Amino acid sequence: MNESDVLKIAQEAIRTILIVSAPMLGFSLIVGLVVSIFQAVTQIQEATLAFVPKIIAVLLSIIIFGPWILKAVTEFTTRLLTNVNLYIQ
Repeated sequence: MNESDVLKIAQEAIRTILIVSAPMLGFSLIVGLVVSIFQAVTQIQEATLAFVPKIIAVLLSIIIFGPWILKAVTEFTTRLLTNVNLYIQ
């Protein structure tokens, strides 16, 4: 296993992390924006008002996208272990 193989594996790992985390980050961003607009319109400046809806949104997105996330991570791990096994032999 040479440097280019290690870099390729690291690149694939980073790509997988970004793709897997995108739904949760997207939901959190949308809910945060909606809560910020609500706070600006109503002039309620409560700090905890921003966190609770975001936590709920992230948990819901994990429930919704959980099977897809598990599949993506499992496929990455399988490819990684297969490639490592090829280099060991």
